[in-house]
Amino acid sequence: MSKVYDSFFNWAKKTTTSFAELRLVSSARNQVDSSGADGLIYRLKHWPELPPYRRTANVYRALSVMSHRPVNRRWFVTHSKLPAREVDELLQDLIGEDAIEVIDGSKYLRDAA
Repeated sequence: MSKVYDSFFNWAKKTTTSFAELRLVSSARNQVDSSGADGLIYRLKHWPELPPYRRTANVYRALSVMSHRPVNRRWFVTHSKLPAREVDELLQDLIGEDAIEVIDGSKYLRDAA
């Protein structure tokens, strides 16, 4: 019985941690970066042809999320486990390949205000 309890406890702990992480991400949505870089939103249009050095679990994981919902650079840096420089290079490559749609999110913040 304790094995069942331990399994359930671990599942509940992981689930609540995931929900807590989402809560923090949604509250960070209202903060605007003064550089304006986080005002851009990226949505995957189609799976890109990745060079071999980019075929990593972290990149595939981030692209998988992007295929379901749009993300900003802050989310990408925080959750992809890639250094900021690599995130910027990857985003530039994806833009060059026309694999992502770039949306200016600052206009939505103005509409909401």
